[in-house]
Amino acid sequence: MARLIARATWPLLLVACVTGCNDQAAPSAYPETRRSDVVDDYHGTEVADPYRWLESLDAPETSAWVAAQNALTESRLAALPARAWFADQLAGLIDYERIGVPDARGGVYVFEHNPGRLEQDVLRVSDDPGALGRVLLDPNALAADGSVSIGGYALSPDGQWLAYSLSEGGSDWDYWQVRDTATGKDRDDRLDGTKFTGVSWTARGDAFFYSRYPQADGAYDDTQQVRIYRHALGTPQADDTLVYAVTDHPTRNPYGTVTDDGRYLVIELFDGYETNGIYYLPLDEAGQPAGDVVRLLDDWDARYGFLGNDGEHFFFQTTRDAPLGRIVAIDLSSPEFASWTELVPEARSAIDAVTLAGEELLVAYIRDARAEVQRFGLDGRPLGELPLPGQGTVIGLTGRLGEAEAFFGYTDFTTPRTVYRYATQTAKAVALRQPKVGITPGDYRTRQVFVTSRDGTKVPMSIVARGDLPPGPRPTVLYGYGGFNVSLLPGYSTARMAWLEAGGVYAVANLRGGGEYGEAWHRAGTKLDKQNVFDDFIAAAEWLIDEGVTTPEQLTIWGGSNGGLLVGAVAQQRPALFAAAVPAVGVLDMLRYQLASANARQWSSDYGLSENEDEFASLYAYSPYHNLEPGTCYPATLVMADTNDDRVVPWHSYKYAAALQHAQGCDKPALIRVETKTGHGAGAATSKIINEYADQWAFVAAVTGLKPAGS
Repeated sequence: MARLIARATWPLLLVACVTGCNDQAAPSAYPETRRSDVVDDYHGTEVADPYRWLESLDAPETSAWVAAQNALTESRLAALPARAWFADQLAGLIDYERIGVPDARGGVYVFEHNPGRLEQDVLRVSDDPGALGRVLLDPNALAADGSVSIGGYALSPDGQWLAYSLSEGGSDWDYWQVRDTATGKDRDDRLDGTKFTGVSWTARGDAFFYSRYPQADGAYDDTQQVRIYRHALGTPQADDTLVYAVTDHPTRNPYGTVTDDGRYLVIELFDGYETNGIYYLPLDEAGQPAGDVVRLLDDWDARYGFLGNDGEHFFFQTTRDAPLGRIVAIDLSSPEFASWTELVPEARSAIDAVTLAGEELLVAYIRDARAEVQRFGLDGRPLGELPLPGQGTVIGLTGRLGEAEAFFGYTDFTTPRTVYRYATQTAKAVALRQPKVGITPGDYRTRQVFVTSRDGTKVPMSIVARGDLPPGPRPTVLYGYGGFNVSLLPGYSTARMAWLEAGGVYAVANLRGGGEYGEAWHRAGTKLDKQNVFDDFIAAAEWLIDEGVTTPEQLTIWGGSNGGLLVGAVAQQRPALFAAAVPAVGVLDMLRYQLASANARQWSSDYGLSENEDEFASLYAYSPYHNLEPGTCYPATLVMADTNDDRVVPWHSYKYAAALQHAQGCDKPALIRVETKTGHGAGAATSKIINEYADQWAFVAAVTGLKPAGS
């Protein structure tokens, strides 16, 4: 192992790099990493992949490398002066009651709840949406370290049964069980081989539909397509009935939803983030298939989201002929496009979410990266706006046709999620419980600006900071995502509040590739146009510097998953623009990302594939792993990864960190922090969240010169 810099000198090294690092690299501070001679040929271009061996995640050599890297990183981060301060702040800020939007069926309400510092949320059940009721399911009793988490859950129509899934160690793989909501006891039913699926109950509540992967060599194989099965309560999974499998296409995945009247199984075929297909299967009174699958929407020309039905009239949210979205009704007796009824036409803003509630449609729009909710009758007649408590975000908008209530959550940058009950008869929304946090929202200031990207596109950015900060540039964190039609809307974050409390500035850029301005905005940041996303982020950084919010010596960029790709690409394209970079669980090898699983291959709707020559050229031009140039002074970097991440597999981060350590041309640190017993962000235990962000913010503070009071 190469010599390590003495622990006591590391914080000084981090701070010294704020004012400029040497042109020559410091003595090797990193564990030795073997470089191999692997070279691939892509359409006549030879591409070296010297760290291919790190893709063997279970190999002893990889495990030893991870252990050595973690030992180095943990020793350096533990010595940072602000680390204990951030840990204390995060522990205090996260200690408030958090409640989720309930699933309501048959007068029974089930919702997530955390009184503050539980490692995992519990599920509570109540007959009153405003009351806490009693604990129905506590995953903390299943693992003392909080490594078991609740995934999805769904009540049967009468509220008697709750199907729920559990995940171990943060894996996307989960298993389903069924619990009696009255007694809190589980049935013997257990379903394995699932990830990314919900369950949908039959009208009688004695069976449900779900999607699972097929088996190969005795194990469930996520390189293949899922299939829809019907599970009858009280029977072993081996007896589940295969309902539908795609046999005419290699990558489309089917998922089923039973209509509220129990007459149909609506099958959505998922194959990326631009278009999808919709089929349906008639069901009899027992919830058994009663006919052939009908291909209702099979042109793959837009996105379609099933909202519900009124008999044979199906309601959909769609981008067909409406990049910002519209709502249509399709009569199954005459489903041709010319016979569709437009209920809510395309508006000036993009549709974010829709639900049926009573005899109306609640439509949440995104207006310049903030939520607005409008009400419409089932005939499309405008009924007015549903007032929100601020300029924030609506989450979990749920209701049903004919029901007297609907629910949603509201949040913004300084307001934690608050759950509201919407009464359909009065058209009024009332907060069920008001979270009490250890901050005063009025102490913070949020402003929205629009920056000009390289091609002239106006890109919105929100900037949050304490209102009592003196004028002048300050340590600033810039966050972004820019992909998969995901909109970054205002939302409360304990992690962000810790940074703000320390006196830092936080900015969120709404980049192309997201869904803030509809499908055109999304597609403008995909495939051959992916560089637009990076240009937007760079423009946001330059605006913050030009306007005196921060300086290159005080600016950090961070993002996770697709946002990790963003950070990695921008850091290598404009390294002098940033003091620090934090790419978390990122997609960093753009030439091989699709090989990890069938799910990863679905990302090709945004990225393209290296198998295609024109898309290879685009991917190769920005792939973070492949574009690091030895001798370049890159920002101080903390790569974040999780050993159990089976969505963006951790070898992306391993290979990138190894390549960055090899290429780094100055003494700015290039570290990797590998978490265990967690996955791709979901289901992490509270203590792990505290430790992760304490490490992250202490690192960023040391690099940018932020000194929290008392640290």
